[in-house]
Amino acid sequence: MQAVAPLTDGEFAQFQRFIHDAAGIALSDAKKPLVSGRLAKRLHQLQFDSYGTYFQLIASGRVPEETQLAIDLLTTNETYFFREARHFEHLRGLLQERRQGDAAFRVWSAACSTGEEPYSIAMVLADLLPAQSWEVLASDISARVLDTARSGHYPMTRASHVPPDYLRRFCLKGIDVEEGTLLVSRVLRECVEFAQVNLNAARLPALGRFDVIFLRNVLIYFDAPTKRRVVQRVLECLRAGGHLYIGHSESLHDLGLPLRTVAPAIYRKE
Repeated sequence: MQAVAPLTDGEFAQFQRFIHDAAGIALSDAKKPLVSGRLAKRLHQLQFDSYGTYFQLIASGRVPEETQLAIDLLTTNETYFFREARHFEHLRGLLQERRQGDAAFRVWSAACSTGEEPYSIAMVLADLLPAQSWEVLASDISARVLDTARSGHYPMTRASHVPPDYLRRFCLKGIDVEEGTLLVSRVLRECVEFAQVNLNAARLPALGRFDVIFLRNVLIYFDAPTKRRVVQRVLECLRAGGHLYIGHSESLHDLGLPLRTVAPAIYRKE
């Protein structure tokens, strides 16, 4: 196997600019080992001897699928079912206040990663609302994680926070060669629509309006100007009076947005 030269500071700076321009993600200098590690296997597969050669390929635009693969490799995707449980408790409260005959309740999981978040949302909606009275859209910039999300197949360790009743009703436990895994039921999988969406694009696709938007654990990767632009775009898809959930380690203070704080990491659009 051809040896790959170590990632230089100059090459790392190129990848920092690349992922910032493509996805709005600001990689700190401390992420240099992460970039090196995530791209090394791909360089070996392509028989490239330097990171600079690989950067030239993805920057040229000649092979769009390779550029997308690089974005996939450089975006962080870590999640599990029912992460940050208070958001789901708040969501349940919203659903219990709904009146019969209200329009379909729409939720957008705007950085859905491998899908545990939108399936958690769908379980709550299916539990409390009649069929065909709700919709879940799940999106991510990474085509790779969306493939996993659509499959609905996960290690059982990701499900430790799923209520036991939901596990019985909405998931299938793996046996034999699939032992230690779970599969989200086909009925629930078919209720979630997945789409590739770049939140850092100048204009989002026409997605319609939502009652609730989950925008969790992605804003921490943006610098302040990018974060404000992304949230502004997302809020255009949230109806007045709708709710926005962000990660508990994130904040929207001092951004001058039309939001009122309801609880930690929960906002209502004015």
